[in-house]
Amino acid sequence: MITAIVFVKADVARIPEVAEAIAALDGVTEVYSVTGQIDLIALVRVRQHDEIAAVVADQLNKVPGVVDTETHIAYRAYSRHDLESAFSLGLD
Repeated sequence: MITAIVFVKADVARIPEVAEAIAALDGVTEVYSVTGQIDLIALVRVRQHDEIAAVVADQLNKVPGVVDTETHIAYRAYSRHDLESAFSLGLD
């Protein structure tokens, strides 16, 4: 599974509608409204890299109210368990 984290700038007056439209796209698993320089973060999970382009470039970018996007491809996931193991001193 390939995960992409997509930062979305949206028309401020349309953020809820934009978020709902993005969340309805195939391949989008979650959409969060956030504070800061961007308005939304969308998580895209697909099986092949080509599918990221199909979701982001062909669909997400065309949602009315999307002003700009920045896509980041995740190459390694760290769960809470993985991080605890990595920083463990082995003093069990």
